[in-house]
Amino acid sequence: MKKALTLFTVLITVFLFQFCTKSDDTSSPLIDDYGLTLPTIALNYLVTYPAHISNDLILNDNTPSDNAITNNGATLGRVLFYDKQLSKNNSVSCASCHKQANSFEDDIALSEGFNGEFTNRKSMAILNIRFYKSGKMFWDERSSTLEKQTLQPIQNHIEMGLTLAELETKVKAMPYYAPLFNKAFGSSNIDSVKIAKALSQFVRSIVTYQSKYDKVKQGLATFTTAEAAGEQFFLNAGNTTCAACHTPPMFLTSSPAAGFGLIDANDTGINGSRRFKSTSLRNISIRTNLFHNGSVANVQSMLQSGATGNGIAQHSLNPQNNLNMLAFLNTLTDTTILTEEKFSNPFKN
Repeated sequence: MKKALTLFTVLITVFLFQFCTKSDDTSSPLIDDYGLTLPTIALNYLVTYPAHISNDLILNDNTPSDNAITNNGATLGRVLFYDKQLSKNNSVSCASCHKQANSFEDDIALSEGFNGEFTNRKSMAILNIRFYKSGKMFWDERSSTLEKQTLQPIQNHIEMGLTLAELETKVKAMPYYAPLFNKAFGSSNIDSVKIAKALSQFVRSIVTYQSKYDKVKQGLATFTTAEAAGEQFFLNAGNTTCAACHTPPMFLTSSPAAGFGLIDANDTGINGSRRFKSTSLRNISIRTNLFHNGSVANVQSMLQSGATGNGIAQHSLNPQNNLNMLAFLNTLTDTTILTEEKFSNPFKN
């Protein structure tokens, strides 16, 4: 009887051990506790772009030699981008002002920071900024590189409110970061330089290349009559064409032929010139609160009102050109970027 009881006890112990082991294998308390969900194998950020885009990238890529995009680096950047721990009171993240569903800009004119105050400029749509050749960031180009830019909103007293020392302390305290840094950089040591590099890798990977415009340039689709007329007007109208400041195929340039900007008595822009950065027109048809102060409701308002509504006479078109231009600009919309998993929020609670 004693032997039978001993054998039963052993069998129960083995069963419980196997059960617990299987449970541990199929769940991760670390992931569950913080709501962070990442695939076992990193998602692919190393995209082969169509020829018209890859050729442009060769000419304009601002990626530094010491921070090439990797799948693990961009994955870490994605987590940092969405993590509200990077703000003073854990209330906002980079994604709070650069929303995926809004083409990675905000859906209001001025963004709300960690303490309820509002920024003094519109959050930019961070699409295709890898193609901004000079690498200068912000509306006034005050940051010389993306790596330098990524840390400034975190330190801004309105936006996220941390010092770099506080940032490093907070990131080190979150147990999910050490393995992510190790995968990305071969070391679990965490510092602000690596944080900036990871964020930059993620942001540079946000590229639109699956619009109708892209399909046309690959010979996979055809413009309508209105879209084709709009493209020709965009490329050829006037002494200073639209393309001089928003150069295809990414519809931006860091060296505009004759840059101009929205008249604003309260903001003098780049080096006091009253000009502002030429951002990408990709997804412009579904974006709102345009320009550096968010004062123009949408692209329709911009083209219709012209000098009286937004102070930029060069944007004012006659009715037929307006319709053609809108038709063409609609072809620049890439909806895949709005929902693609590798650009989405990995925190599920």
